[in-house]
Amino acid sequence: MTSVQGARARARVEITATIKDEARRQLAAEGAAKLSLRAVAREVGMVSSALYRYFPSRDDLLTALIVDAYDAIGAAAESALATATATDHPARWTAVCRAVRAWALAHPHEYALIYGSPVPGYSAPQDTVGPASRVGLVLISVARGAYVSDGVALPRLGERLRPEAERMAADFAPDLPPELAITLVGAWAQLFGLVSFEVFGQFNRIVEDRDGFFDDAAARLGREVGLLPRR
Repeated sequence: MTSVQGARARARVEITATIKDEARRQLAAEGAAKLSLRAVAREVGMVSSALYRYFPSRDDLLTALIVDAYDAIGAAAESALATATATDHPARWTAVCRAVRAWALAHPHEYALIYGSPVPGYSAPQDTVGPASRVGLVLISVARGAYVSDGVALPRLGERLRPEAERMAADFAPDLPPELAITLVGAWAQLFGLVSFEVFGQFNRIVEDRDGFFDDAAARLGREVGLLPRR
């Protein structure tokens, strides 16, 4: 790559970041449904036709913001797992849950973009699937580490749900037993339910000690998954 090409590439990266920063500001002010490429172009000092060379449509810009948000919350979960005590599986679980909550509270509008109401007229492309899976994969990693070290008491599984549990295990965790796979899905959903209730104000005038309440709930989810205390 020549120096001119390198300068152009750096300029494109910087302009792309500026566009996304302004789009996030508009998300916070107006919500995703009102995101406008023309308004973004105006605020960053570009003509609309120039901005279209970076993001051909509103949906392309939304997808970029969604991927960034999923990647950011996923990176927070991965970092928490990497720094947690390797042999204390319940503590690793709670550390990941805390990281998810902390990121959501620090970035409520980006969290709303990925876990709030669907944006009218927008259909997420396949590009978002990988980033959206990162937190779930971290939770699976915690459970896998516990399972291979005999740190899991497998939850009971009724016969009605066994076929569904077996399908889930085959789809995303073929090395784990179905009992663990289906319980992980329930815990993953409950984790984001807890976080969403707090981010969207559902705990107002109900829960005062939010940190303590969340830690207790996250630990309970870990027990439901079957994670055993460190021996």
